[in-house]
Amino acid sequence: MNYRLLFDTLNTREIRIAITGASGGFGRSLLVQCREIPSIKIIALCDLNTEGSKSLLNDLNYCTDAEICEDAAHAIAAQQAGKTAIIRDYTLLDALDLDMVIEATGKPEISIAIAIHALQRGVHVGMVSKETDSVAGPWLNQLALKHDAVYTTVDGDQPSNLLGLITWAHVLGLEIVAAGKSSEYDFVWSPVSNTITWCDRQVEVSGLTECWQLSDDIAATLARRTSLLSMLPLSATPDYCEMNVVANSAALTPACDEMSYPMCHISELADIFIPEEDGGILTRHGVVDVFNCLRRDDEVSFGGGVFIIVRCKDNATWEMLAGKGHVVSKNGKYACIYLPYHIMGLESPLSIFSAVLHHRASGATNQQIHAVMAGYADRPLKKGELLEMGGHHHTIPNVSARLLPKSAGAGIAPYYLLSNKVLTRDIPQGELIPLDALQIEDSLLYTAWKETF
Repeated sequence: MNYRLLFDTLNTREIRIAITGASGGFGRSLLVQCREIPSIKIIALCDLNTEGSKSLLNDLNYCTDAEICEDAAHAIAAQQAGKTAIIRDYTLLDALDLDMVIEATGKPEISIAIAIHALQRGVHVGMVSKETDSVAGPWLNQLALKHDAVYTTVDGDQPSNLLGLITWAHVLGLEIVAAGKSSEYDFVWSPVSNTITWCDRQVEVSGLTECWQLSDDIAATLARRTSLLSMLPLSATPDYCEMNVVANSAALTPACDEMSYPMCHISELADIFIPEEDGGILTRHGVVDVFNCLRRDDEVSFGGGVFIIVRCKDNATWEMLAGKGHVVSKNGKYACIYLPYHIMGLESPLSIFSAVLHHRASGATNQQIHAVMAGYADRPLKKGELLEMGGHHHTIPNVSARLLPKSAGAGIAPYYLLSNKVLTRDIPQGELIPLDALQIEDSLLYTAWKETF
C-alpha cells in the first residue's frame, strides 16, 4: 500500500462511516483512532446496546453529542445536525448518507444482511466479521463489483494483514511455500518458576528444558512439547475462520484439516513450515497453517501476528540476511518473513482510506472458494438440536472446526452457516455436519454459499 499517497489525499474530503457491532472491543479500538483523524466522520453506530455505545463515546470524549435514534427520520435529522446517530435497527443505515460501513457484529446472518444493504446502494463494506466472510466473502465480492463498491477485510486483523504480506511477496516475485499466523495467545515460560502462562492460566510443567531447542527430529520435538502442554487449549475456532478467509483470497490450501499448531519459537518457523522432504512438517505446497508461539517471559511476543515462508533462491543473499538476524532455515533453503502484531481497529482506518479515497480493497478481493471451514461433531448430535453460537470466540458447543480443501467440502456445511440453525436429523459423533442436516431455507448465508460453491 502506498501510505504516502494516502497521506497526501487524506484531507481532500470528509469520509462518512458507520460502525455496526460498535460497542465491542474492535469498535472501541477503531473509534479511538478515528478520534485522531479529522477527515473521518462517524455518521452512525449500530448496536443492540445503544446505551453502551453512548457510554463508549462519552468515555472516549468523542462525538459526545450523539443521539439515540429509534426511526429513520430521527437518524436523518441527527446527520443533518452533524451529530452521530446511535441505532439498534441496521435498516436505518439505508436512510443515511455513507461512504462505508464497517461491519463488526460477528453475527453471520445479520452481518451478511448489513453488507448486502450497503453494497446494493454503492456503499463500501469493511468486513470485520470473519465468520461471515468465511462463508459469503466470495459472493459479497461479486456483489460489490456489480454495484461499483469495495468489499474488503480490514487492516489490523490477521486476514487482511496476512493478505497484505502475501501480496507484497507476490509483487516481489517471492515463492510462498506457506502462510499463516500464530494463535491468539502466546505460551509464556518462566524458567525461574518452571511454569507456562497462557492468558490468565498458569500451569507447572516439567521436562520443557529438554525440548526447548529443536532436535534433528523436528516432529519428535514438536510432539513432546505438545504432550507437555496438552492441559492447555492448543487450538482456537477463530484461527480456522481466519485461515479460511486467507485461503479463499490467496488461492492457498489448508496444510491439514485440523491445522498443525506446532508449539514453537519464532526463530524456528523457517525450519518447521517447510516440506517433509526438507525436514519440516508440510505434506502440501502453498498452504495456510497456524502455530502456537512458545517463548520465555523475557522474549518478545508474536502478538497474534502473521508470517510467510518463502523459498531462498540465492544462497549469498540469504546468508547475508541471516547474518542480519532474519529467520532463515538451517538448510538455507527457506526464510520466514513476519509481522509480529495485529492491532485491531487502530490500523483499520487504512482500509477506510483505501476504499473511499482510491476505490481499492486493502484486503480480500475477487475471492473464490479454495477451502471450507467445516463443523465436526464432538459428540452425537440429535435431530431438533439448536446449534447455538456464542462466547468470546463465537464457538458452537460440541462442534469443533476443521479446514478442508474445496475438493473435500462438497455437501459439507460451512461452520458459521451452522450458527443458530436447527438440525433436521441426527449426526453421529466424529462426522462432519452436512448441508442437508440443517434448516436453512431462509438463510441469506446459504443463498450466498450455494451460488458460489
